[in-house]
Amino acid sequence: MNNIRTATTITTLGLVACMMAGCTSAAANTAEEVTELRLGYFANVTHAPALIGLEEDLFDDALGDVDVTTQVFNAGPAAIEALTAGAIDATYIGPNPSINTYIQSGGVSARIVAGAATGGAALVVHEGIDSPADLEGTTIATPQLGNTQDVALRAWLAAQGFATDTTGGGDVNITPTDNAQTLTLFQDGNVDGAWLPEPWVSRLVLDAGAHVLVDEADLWADGEFPTTVLLVRAEFLDAHPDVVEDLLAGHIAAVQWIEEHPDETPTVINNALEDETGKRLDDAVIIRALEHVTFSVDPHADTFETLVANGLEAGTQKEGSIEGLFDLRLLNTLLEASGESAVSAAGLGEDSP
Repeated sequence: MNNIRTATTITTLGLVACMMAGCTSAAANTAEEVTELRLGYFANVTHAPALIGLEEDLFDDALGDVDVTTQVFNAGPAAIEALTAGAIDATYIGPNPSINTYIQSGGVSARIVAGAATGGAALVVHEGIDSPADLEGTTIATPQLGNTQDVALRAWLAAQGFATDTTGGGDVNITPTDNAQTLTLFQDGNVDGAWLPEPWVSRLVLDAGAHVLVDEADLWADGEFPTTVLLVRAEFLDAHPDVVEDLLAGHIAAVQWIEEHPDETPTVINNALEDETGKRLDDAVIIRALEHVTFSVDPHADTFETLVANGLEAGTQKEGSIEGLFDLRLLNTLLEASGESAVSAAGLGEDSP
């Protein structure tokens, strides 16, 4: 059996009963005003709830007459640009871009409404790089400047005593690069390593002979750090809480589906990735990737102050407050209706239904 880690025990009957009963917020039902929900996500294993929700029609089932249209991104800053421009309504995304948009907008741009994945990111390097000291003078790729892995790399390098800057200078040259291009550059010897999410970590390890120098899980208490959250444009959340609640019902169902179908999950994810990239991954890559990711609706809000500190250390974000970043009320309404424990906003927003 594939080792797929989940951190939820949502019951199907409880969730379905809640949806049929119309577990909604106090706001008036405005579903008739919306015919489309525009959803962003990445073609990564760390976005498996999005992939599963789409492939298994779980979002369609939950949203009913509201159509789901999608846009695929390589990394968080590009998704934030689309969200800010009003081109999408919600997106699966890493925590650091979520923090950035919240701070830069003065707290009015977006809200995290659920967690999606923890773990599944690492620094992988060429043979011969066996310690942090060996990184001096190397070139290391990340998905995009200011994305979650980019910030993690910069903060970790600073802790090792290396100076970096956002233009590629310093003791280690950090080059934000599209994930697929990073694989090619690594194979050609044009980058020395990369801090990436899954399945790209496993692709570089199994397809390109890289080895893991730093598993990001080792840097966090209990190995738990948020990799993916579900972020909604604040204006859309305020205007259409019922639609967001239905989206969350589909999201919860997707996390539950992963838990209940460990043997089928790799194939379904691979089908989704093939739809987006035109190419399937080796089974060994998918299986290895899933062993390093846990899927959960808990966003681990208690880690976000550390993530803010990391972003400031990395020089990729402005100073500012993240109080109010989370709105977990709709999520907790669904969880409690299903007999599950509510998740915490850690004092950084709303979490009481």
